[in-house]
Amino acid sequence: MNFTRIVHTLHPPCHGDRLQQQNTRHILTFHDPGLYAALRQQWLTSARAGAASRVLWAPLAQCIIAPSPLAEQIEKKWRHEAVTEEDSTIHLSGLSSRTGGGPGIPWGVKAIKAPQAWSISTGYGIKVGVIDTGIDVGHPDLQHSLGRGINLVHRGLPPFDDNGHGTHISGTIAAANSTRGMIGVAPRSIIYPVKAFDANGSAYVSDIIAGIDWCVRSGADLINMSFGMQTRSRSLLDIVNRAGQAGIVVVASSGNDGKRRAIDYPARYPQTISVGATDRKRKIASFSNRGQYVDIYAPGDKIMSAWLHGKYHEMSGTSMATSHVSGTIALLLAQRPGLKPAAIKALLQRTAVPLRLQRGISSSEGEIHTLKFIREGLRG
Repeated sequence: MNFTRIVHTLHPPCHGDRLQQQNTRHILTFHDPGLYAALRQQWLTSARAGAASRVLWAPLAQCIIAPSPLAEQIEKKWRHEAVTEEDSTIHLSGLSSRTGGGPGIPWGVKAIKAPQAWSISTGYGIKVGVIDTGIDVGHPDLQHSLGRGINLVHRGLPPFDDNGHGTHISGTIAAANSTRGMIGVAPRSIIYPVKAFDANGSAYVSDIIAGIDWCVRSGADLINMSFGMQTRSRSLLDIVNRAGQAGIVVVASSGNDGKRRAIDYPARYPQTISVGATDRKRKIASFSNRGQYVDIYAPGDKIMSAWLHGKYHEMSGTSMATSHVSGTIALLLAQRPGLKPAAIKALLQRTAVPLRLQRGISSSEGEIHTLKFIREGLRG
């Protein structure tokens, strides 16, 4: 089959910055893996110099992500073989922050009883894909927890963090500096940083798709996604599905809008483990989305963790809660590799501790209890 016309439309303009290019991006998803593979081969043999770097291929989702001003014509021509979706923005789930704090075990790590579980597991060797703003590769608390990574914002460069959010998330999951620094939930797990968000904390759905694809191909055991959007993406759902089918646990933040009956995507997809935030009193944090779509709650209010330039920072948000859950799952996977995502979600809910309501009455919603989760998981 000749793909000359469609390949021609995928060639992006050779000018404009990243935002200008991204604003014209579309995600083209093929139903037939053979058709997708054939198109990709022709693209690779015909792409002009420089153009290939601006067209992304996500083999897991069978997606092409490219600037395409002729998206409607492409969809019409290939309506039986593929669907197109306009790229959209997605944002991090972090709130107010302040610099300060110091080394030790943060209150959230203590609250979920992670230190009591370290005699059983420290998460040794578990690969945690963190799709975020990158990581401070020189932070002393993260140097022993750093694996390979990728930069989807500035391709070809290491996943340097120019925002701080990704470093904060990584610290809660895997910081490992017991002498002078902080300790995360799973101090011997390995962070695979994926820089998909820019310095302003914004990304595109296409970047997330490419990030998930990279995590799966790189052998990640679970993926932390501390971000969200309020619109549903078919392409994002598809690749989250495929990651789950590959046995990878996907943990996502519920959002910080204080909603009672709705949460952000991708946390709302049933294939993810959706996380809400609690405070020091074991109550749902005022900013946290909540309700039937939230699978588990974890500390997310005034969480101290690693920051840029080897420093520490306090942040609040369901982002912070999500990293506690990812670390806890890493602890269990180190002892029970291959445990299915659905089984992990059920175990989290079964071992959760009921939350406190305003008048001290326990609710049906639960906060993660790491020690109970590990012990029960090892009995299964």
